[in-house]
Amino acid sequence: MDRPLLNRRLAEFGTTIFAEMSALAVRTGSLNLGQGFPDADGPEEVREAAVRALRDGRGNQYPPGPGIPELRAAVAAHQERFYGHLGLSYDPETEVLVTAGATEAIAASLLALLEPGDEVIALEPYYDSYAACIAMAGGRRVPVTLRPHAESGSYRLDLDELRDAITDNTRLILLNTPHNPTGTVLTHEELSAIARLAVERDLLVVTDEVYEHLVFEGGHLPLASFPGMRERTVTISSAGKTFSFTGWKVGWITAPAELVAAVRSAKQFLTYVSAGPFQYAVAEALALPDGYFTGLRDDLRTKRDVLAAGLADAGFQVFRPTGTYFITTDIRPLGETDGFAFCRALPERAGVVAIPNAVFYDHKDEGAPFVRFAFCKSIEVLQEAAGRLKALASG
Repeated sequence: MDRPLLNRRLAEFGTTIFAEMSALAVRTGSLNLGQGFPDADGPEEVREAAVRALRDGRGNQYPPGPGIPELRAAVAAHQERFYGHLGLSYDPETEVLVTAGATEAIAASLLALLEPGDEVIALEPYYDSYAACIAMAGGRRVPVTLRPHAESGSYRLDLDELRDAITDNTRLILLNTPHNPTGTVLTHEELSAIARLAVERDLLVVTDEVYEHLVFEGGHLPLASFPGMRERTVTISSAGKTFSFTGWKVGWITAPAELVAAVRSAKQFLTYVSAGPFQYAVAEALALPDGYFTGLRDDLRTKRDVLAAGLADAGFQVFRPTGTYFITTDIRPLGETDGFAFCRALPERAGVVAIPNAVFYDHKDEGAPFVRFAFCKSIEVLQEAAGRLKALASG
């Protein structure tokens, strides 16, 4: 057979760096701070809810295509509870769609809303599935780069660069805030500017907000709450990060009915339906008291601080995240410049696994000296990792 077995637009992505680094962690017995999954399961009462659903025969066969009514109602109530004061509310019957995690939500949204050749603005560095999903939809990704500011210790968006990137071929902005991998939370000023541009140029926006409850300073601002944005925004979230059940793959979108209908048209040819019993459990999870959500945030903030201090002691320049599971570091103070080489050698050098940020860039040179660590692990693991990494400071 002479023809390639993989579509050429997808072939560039190959085996993900996450699979490579996770295998390296197993092979070397290293602490895996590369992939963003917690090392402890979520609330016991939510796990028990899943067991009850299984035993009661709820969801063991195909659930409804849009998701079970209980979960759609819970998503709508959750939006009202946390963002109703910003004017956001959704009809659970027509404006909520349950998906197989946020990854399917992103794929289905882009497949539904793009035509071949449409341009998609994405903030670089971006999660690797964004690039793959844009390619599958036949779109053309146009990166706008978030850049680190050493004086502020954070990444910022150049609004002039964003404005200049929009052309007559731009169809959609793909946004992620809180942002993986940098840990940046876009400011009110930045979000307002994005909203004005979207309205002015009549653009759709798909916004990935899976870390909505992991904002360590201030609070989360959904883009859909800004003037003119509800009618043009598909908002994505999931249970994986909020409840520490990344293996359940229960996500959802909220959007106007016509956008939900479009996304559902694509989604039905991907998984069709998924995670039936888990949907009942997530419906209960979304109704947990406020103390759960503030406790989750406070716990992750403490873990961020433990790992940030350890990384700084080891000689990294640390960009302190204001959200997510992740810390981005600059390896140049350690005399290193190649994040890929550094991460592939790190397990043998220090017994720790991390991810090179360059994998999230089109402009690889921009991301070359930056490395991402995940802090969604136990305090003991983070302290052990910090201790191991001190070996780097001593040469």
